[in-house]
Amino acid sequence: MADADTEKLPIRMLHDRVLVKLDGAEGERRSTAGIVIPATASMGRRLAWATAVGVGPHVRSIVIGDRVLFDPEDRSEVELQGREYVLLRERDVHAVAAQRVDNDGTGLYL
Repeated sequence: MADADTEKLPIRMLHDRVLVKLDGAEGERRSTAGIVIPATASMGRRLAWATAVGVGPHVRSIVIGDRVLFDPEDRSEVELQGREYVLLRERDVHAVAAQRVDNDGTGLYL
């Protein structure tokens, strides 16, 4: 089967996999004060936010549309229909941000 044919096939996520789309560009970032931080700036290990666009049947804490926090160094990238995505296991997600998440008194709001 040619690559052009496989791009049009439906895709179902399996097991505990989560397909996410990165929020914003991976390059430069802005500080809360509005200062542009170039992608080449040396920083400690930084986690990244992404939006879940697909979840497997064994994923319990994430639904499509949730924002998830993960380590971008531990990821598998995939291109589907010309778009870049990241494939994760649910256990690789550190936090979930969504309206449906209960306020458990942590004091964190996004």
